[in-house]
Amino acid sequence: MANGVSISDKYKKIFWAAFSPLLAMLTVWALLKQNERISMSEIVHTAAGANKFWFGLSVASSFIYILFEGMALCTIIKGAGLRTKKRNCALYSTADIYFSAITPSATGGQPASAYFMLRDGIPAGVATAVLLLNLMMYTMSIVVLGFISVIICPQAFVQFNALSKAFIGAGIAVQLGLSVFFMMILKNGDLVFGLMERFVRFLGRKKIIRNPKRFINKIIKIKTDYSSCSRIFSGNVPLLIKAFLWNLFQRFSQIIVPALIYISLGGRVGDGVMLFSKQSLITIGYSFVPLPGAMGVADYLMIQGFSEMMSRDMAFNLELLSRGITFYICVTVSGLITLLGYIIKRRYKSK
Repeated sequence: MANGVSISDKYKKIFWAAFSPLLAMLTVWALLKQNERISMSEIVHTAAGANKFWFGLSVASSFIYILFEGMALCTIIKGAGLRTKKRNCALYSTADIYFSAITPSATGGQPASAYFMLRDGIPAGVATAVLLLNLMMYTMSIVVLGFISVIICPQAFVQFNALSKAFIGAGIAVQLGLSVFFMMILKNGDLVFGLMERFVRFLGRKKIIRNPKRFINKIIKIKTDYSSCSRIFSGNVPLLIKAFLWNLFQRFSQIIVPALIYISLGGRVGDGVMLFSKQSLITIGYSFVPLPGAMGVADYLMIQGFSEMMSRDMAFNLELLSRGITFYICVTVSGLITLLGYIIKRRYKSK
């Protein structure tokens, strides 16, 4: 994770960067074909007629999502005894969001974040521990929000059809499993690094790589930094609470967007709790899907869940506006910021 981006990873990211926009266009086209009464011009017209305050709040909440991840990373890096500028943390955040969105794996953004951390002088082992802890808190936060949603609004889950419930159930199992897995790695990194060392030795014996000792020495250095950093984290309860709360706020800021848009379109404020609860479960349901941004599955779950509360036309409008803001626009902005940050850092280093 913290070794930056390999050549094969670069080619994969180039492929997914090219394929993801095509998949996005196909997804939107398929959704519009499902409901001939909905068109892009009508969606734009609907957004233009929305209540400016509530709609503006939904847009602001979507972009606060980026800032909250940056604050979480800043908090964890500071807890590791290092200092970095907030704008650097914002760049780590946008890199993570962009590359996670355009790759099949939700962790696809971790190497990109690590790349910028290494350029800023953060040791590889520390970067690994920081990103792993943040990913663990990010995963745990959606599980917590999901359970809270079921408690405050149990009918939110009941209203989903059998297929949607299956996705949500699988999502809960995967997220819980990942939380435990990340915790185990954070507490016992020796197992992971031990496997890496054995793999390098195997490649050396097969003459696939030259001078395996050089790679092993790098692994040992990363392992030392990682172990020191993970020990600091495991004994720092206030840090863990702060990291979790930032991730909880981040998840909340994104999940609440459909409810805010619904209210801006004339929906009852009281229905916002139900919509928030549904969106929490929907997010769990598509979080493990191995597609960029879970495109297609996320759209299906949102339309199916929303249709139980409103007309199907309204559900389509709400889904397309919500995904347009929280995913398509947010990812595009994150990609542009990441590209700008990359260019600036390259120029700064060359001087």
